[in-house]
Amino acid sequence: MSKIVRLPKRSKVKPGDTWDLSSLCASDEAWEKEFAKLDKLIPGFEKFKGKLGESAKTLAACLKYDSDFERLGEKVGGYAHLKVTEDQAESKYQGMVGRFQNLATRASQAASYIRPEILALPKKTLDAYLASKELAPYKLALERIVRYRPYTLSAREEEILAMQGEMAGAASKAFRQLLDADMKFGTVKNEKKEEIELSNSTFSKLLVSPERNVRKNAFHQYYAQFTGHENTLCATLTGSIHKDVYYAKVRGFKSALECALFPDNVPQTVYDNLIASVRKNLPAVHRFYDVRRRKMKLKDIHHYDTYVPILSDLEVKRKWKEAVKLVMDSLEPLGQQYCSVLEEGLMGRWCDRYPNHGKSSGAFSSGSYDGIPYILMNYNEEVFNDVFTLAHEAGHSMHTWHSAKHQPFQYYDYVIFVAEVASTFNEELLSHHLLEQAQDKRQRAYLVNRELDDIRATIIRQTMFAEFEKITHGMAEAGEPLTVDSYKKVYRELLEAYFGPEFAIDDELSLECFRIPHFYRAFYVYKYATGLSAAIALSQKVLHGGKEDLDAYLSFLSGGCSKDPLDLLRDAGVNMESSGPVDTALARFADLVEELDGLI
Repeated sequence: MSKIVRLPKRSKVKPGDTWDLSSLCASDEAWEKEFAKLDKLIPGFEKFKGKLGESAKTLAACLKYDSDFERLGEKVGGYAHLKVTEDQAESKYQGMVGRFQNLATRASQAASYIRPEILALPKKTLDAYLASKELAPYKLALERIVRYRPYTLSAREEEILAMQGEMAGAASKAFRQLLDADMKFGTVKNEKKEEIELSNSTFSKLLVSPERNVRKNAFHQYYAQFTGHENTLCATLTGSIHKDVYYAKVRGFKSALECALFPDNVPQTVYDNLIASVRKNLPAVHRFYDVRRRKMKLKDIHHYDTYVPILSDLEVKRKWKEAVKLVMDSLEPLGQQYCSVLEEGLMGRWCDRYPNHGKSSGAFSSGSYDGIPYILMNYNEEVFNDVFTLAHEAGHSMHTWHSAKHQPFQYYDYVIFVAEVASTFNEELLSHHLLEQAQDKRQRAYLVNRELDDIRATIIRQTMFAEFEKITHGMAEAGEPLTVDSYKKVYRELLEAYFGPEFAIDDELSLECFRIPHFYRAFYVYKYATGLSAAIALSQKVLHGGKEDLDAYLSFLSGGCSKDPLDLLRDAGVNMESSGPVDTALARFADLVEELDGLI
């Protein structure tokens, strides 16, 4: 009987392979003290209520109190969030997250009068405030609040909305618990005939197996669980979409999409142009799948054939230290300070490195103003793409490091639109470095294939997701029912368009829409696509330009949210309001397909 390979319990993981959360809270006991301190601050909001029109000094004091509360809350909430990701089934940390969410809702309720009171000020008073010395540190924040005037409700209505915070997150929370803790996928045999526990993290490893039967069996067994839970998953996704539509309507936006784009001051044309550009370039994507099918000598190509490298025999094991060195070598164009800070963090305890039982799937960077910019990984030495994931998350963390170093708290927290530039920029440098080192056609083909897969996953796939979000939210806004069948119909049509007429689409793949966590934070996946498009352009500037180009990029990293994202990118040298960057990225994709076809 073969041995079953299982993920270790969290308690068995070596401390050196985990993150050190002491920059947030030294221990669970210290967290309790900080939590109690934060809780006692909530009543303090009351002393400013009804008094914001008295003077600029009073308003400045209120905004500072709110900012200080948020700063402490970031540490308290961040610690609880990161602890629960270590083991989703650990009830202690689930409780801490729940308590913090309750506290945050109460604080939001207590502070809900601030924006309505500011917006109720006479224009003459507000203009005087904006010109005052006391409010200079908050001038941009105030100007951004004023933008919301048409969409801000009365003080009482804002208070009611704030009270809905925990309820609004119920659908997302139920989805995560079902996906990460309750759904059991059984075991499957890998190419070494070992019994592997199938999970969200090991699923990705099995999809890059060189043996097709391993990939196929893992795919069908994994999706069998989604078939068995499709009605529950339909209900959670529908709940999340209706939440988005509700908040957009109650504030007076024309659509949930308009509501989602408003905070970044991004026109809907950016979103629509992205979809149009990708749709226009889909023939090159279809050709890529045909090249992949032919080079893999397959009669037909399925979704489980799209992640394994075409040249599987070039896969090599890379231990953590080797992966870090490879990433650091590729990032040398960013300068000594960038590299020394990052290397110390990755070789130290910025990162929670490996999978364990119950650990949150995937990868993310979780930065804060006062703490380390932490990284969660599920690193696998045998999965080459995990090196790129590390470079990606390191880009996020160094973005946080630069912004926290150069901006005050109220302007350091950059938005996702620019975040995805910093992360995919690092992937571009890593790809460039590896292509320069390629010693023969097979190595180059391997790397070209990887870059094609990256553009496909980050621009093409995320745009398909963005289109799904636009369609399904539009259905909800039109009063059309969101059912298992309607979701599957919409998703199937998108799969057929994006994968092409020659692609073999398994019926289960229509259920993929029920396993995407991003859909519970609607209308941000498009930023992955625009982010990579901008990153391709900026990386070329840094690689082939001079000190001025590097300084412009580092200035972009240091910008936080001190300007709107489109302005930050424009200053760095990229205009995302035009279709140029997306079209250029997709033209590169087409050229790489041509090169790959000729190399192998």
